[in-house]
Amino acid sequence: MKAKINEMRQERAGIWEQAKALNEKALNENRDFTAEEQAQYDKMMSDMESKKNQIDRMEAALRTDEEMSASGGSQFRQPPSTGTERVNARATPEYRAAFERFLVDGISALSPETIKGMASDPDSQGGYLVTPQQFVTELLKEVDNMVFIRQFARGFQLKTAKSLGVPTLDGDVDDADWTTELRTGNETDITLGKRELRPHPLAKRAKVSNTLLRQTAGGAEALVRERLSYKFGVTLEKAYMYGDGNSKPLGLFVPSNDGIPTSRDVVGANTATAIKADTLIDALYGLKQNYQGNARWGFHRDVLKEIRKLKDANGQYLWAPGIAGGQPDTILSKPFFQSEYAPNDISAGKYIGIIGDFRYYWYVDALDFAIQRLVELYAETNQTGFIGRYEGDGQPVLGEAFVRIKMG
Repeated sequence: MKAKINEMRQERAGIWEQAKALNEKALNENRDFTAEEQAQYDKMMSDMESKKNQIDRMEAALRTDEEMSASGGSQFRQPPSTGTERVNARATPEYRAAFERFLVDGISALSPETIKGMASDPDSQGGYLVTPQQFVTELLKEVDNMVFIRQFARGFQLKTAKSLGVPTLDGDVDDADWTTELRTGNETDITLGKRELRPHPLAKRAKVSNTLLRQTAGGAEALVRERLSYKFGVTLEKAYMYGDGNSKPLGLFVPSNDGIPTSRDVVGANTATAIKADTLIDALYGLKQNYQGNARWGFHRDVLKEIRKLKDANGQYLWAPGIAGGQPDTILSKPFFQSEYAPNDISAGKYIGIIGDFRYYWYVDALDFAIQRLVELYAETNQTGFIGRYEGDGQPVLGEAFVRIKMG
C-alpha cells in the first residue's frame, strides 16, 4: 500500500505542474483564463483534491492496520488483569450490551439490577442512563475529526468546577533601568486579569424508525452516535468560527478584545475583489517567531482555489503540494486546514482566512455526554427519539497568536 500511496502522490504532483503551466501561460500573455482553460483548471484542482482524499484514506487505513497488528488484532483488547487494578464497570462488554438493549427496546428490556447500576438520575423512568465509557470516547473522537479547531486547540475537561479561569497579563513590567549600584530602578506594576470559560449547554434531538433501529447493520448505538456526532460537530465548528461569546464559544472571526481584536487584522495589498500574495506574506510575518513554529492557515476551499494561483516576488507559487510521505500541502511553507465553515465571501471588508498558533484557542468540555431516550412521544409514528446533551465553551485566549486576513 505504501508504494501505491507514493505513486498517487507523484500523480498529484504531476497534475499540479500542469495546472501551474496553464496559469503561467495566461499570466505571460497578460490575460484571464478562457472559458475552456478555466474548466481545465477547475478539473485539475478537483482531481488534486480527490487524490488527496484517497491518499488520506489509504494512510489512515495503513495506520489502523499497524495499530491492530501491534495490539494483537484488537485495539480494544484489555490488558491482562493483575488482580489489583480497579475495574470501571462502564468499560465492560456487559455494560455496552445492556446500553445497546436500552437504545433499541428501552427501560423495559433491562432488569432492575441493571437499571440501578446504569442510572445517573434517580428518575430512571425519565430515560436517563450514563453512556458506556467507550461510547463517550468514540463520540468525542468523531467530533474531533469533523471539527478542525479542536484538533489543533488546547482542550480542558471540567469535572467539578463550574468554569475555567484563564489568567491574563494585562500590564507587564517596564524594561530594566540602567542605574547605580545603590539604586533599584523605577517602580512599575504587573497587573493580572482573568478570562473565564464557562460551559454552555448544547442539545440536539434525533428521531429514528423503530424498524430501522432493529435492522441497521452495526447496531443502534453506531447509528445514534454517527448522527449526533455529525450534528454536534457542525454546531461546534460554526461556534469556534463565528460564535459571539453569548452563551456560546467566542469565535476566531469575531473581533473582540476578549479574543482576537481588530488590531490583528491584515488587509495589505488586497483589493475588494482580489487576494494578493503580499498580503499573505504580511499575515505570516505579523506573527512573532515563537508562534510561527506551530502556525497554520485556515481557509475555505473557494479561497484556497484563488490562493493556488498566487506567486511571490520571485515567481514562486505560495502553495506547494506535499509530496513526501506524511508531508502536508503548504502555503508559504506553513500547513493549512480547509473548512467548509471558514469564510468564503471574497468581497470588500470581509474576512477570508486566518493564520495562527491554534494552541492558543482553548475549549472546555463538561462531561459526561448524556443521551435521553424518548419512550412514548413518537410511539404513534413507530419512532424513537434520542436527545444528545453537551456542555462546553471556547475562545482565543491570546490575540497576538493569530492574524486574520481581510479584503480591501
